[in-house]
Amino acid sequence: MSAMSGAEKAEILLEKLKADSVEYKELETEEYSLEEKKRAIRSLMNIRMPRELSDELTNLQDAYLQEEKKARGIVKLADIPTIKEALGSNSSHADKISLWQGDITRLEVGAIVNAANSQMLGCFVPCHRCIDNAIHSAAGMQLREECSHIMYQRRLKYGRSYEEPTGTATLTSGYNLPCDYVIHTVGPIVYDRLNDKLCLDLQNCYENVLKCCLEHKIKSVAFCCISTGEFHFPNDRAAEIAWKTVSAFLEKHDDCPERIIFNVFKDSDYELYKKILA
Repeated sequence: MSAMSGAEKAEILLEKLKADSVEYKELETEEYSLEEKKRAIRSLMNIRMPRELSDELTNLQDAYLQEEKKARGIVKLADIPTIKEALGSNSSHADKISLWQGDITRLEVGAIVNAANSQMLGCFVPCHRCIDNAIHSAAGMQLREECSHIMYQRRLKYGRSYEEPTGTATLTSGYNLPCDYVIHTVGPIVYDRLNDKLCLDLQNCYENVLKCCLEHKIKSVAFCCISTGEFHFPNDRAAEIAWKTVSAFLEKHDDCPERIIFNVFKDSDYELYKKILA
């Protein structure tokens, strides 16, 4: 497998994914460009319902995703400055907190945080731009399998209609991601006006993720902008809650984690956090 080119790996994986699919077995992809084939691979991974993965399919996918990971570029924790170093911040715990803009799936840290939905199975919309889709796509189909197993066990305990509550934190492996773990949290959805209950729910997301890190001795964690975007939580209030919650937690638990990263993707979010953290 290692001797194959990236294009060959993509071609073989795409054919295997098509063969694995009931609906798309006959999908005509011979004339696709390499980028179109990659989008088809991601789409077929996104829509695949959780079920057993063959060793052959798993190995093909892993070889492909490992190459994609290298192409994106891995960002090591040592390459991410603290806000004390980058912004000259004198705020509390400035030597433990970082602000980093970019693709969270590139971070080689203890854990990254996924903004999950209540079904906890990832995003099924092909190539959707949400972070849930990005993380599952980069981790591989094993992540959906693990999430499905967790939800199956919880439904046995709590009933068939169980959905993951807002504000909890669930730990899984990182699989093909450079991080060790993914911590999934279901953020609040703002349908109309922001209220105190929604703010408390978002606070619980950050707090329970940090408690999860303490419990599992995870030394570094990267938070996405939970509940903004698809869940419509106002970005400025979300950033304020994130900072206040993390800061308060570190006042009580100064020993762990050793580094907390606020990961942003948009320029506007970077400016919001920069203003708060500087």
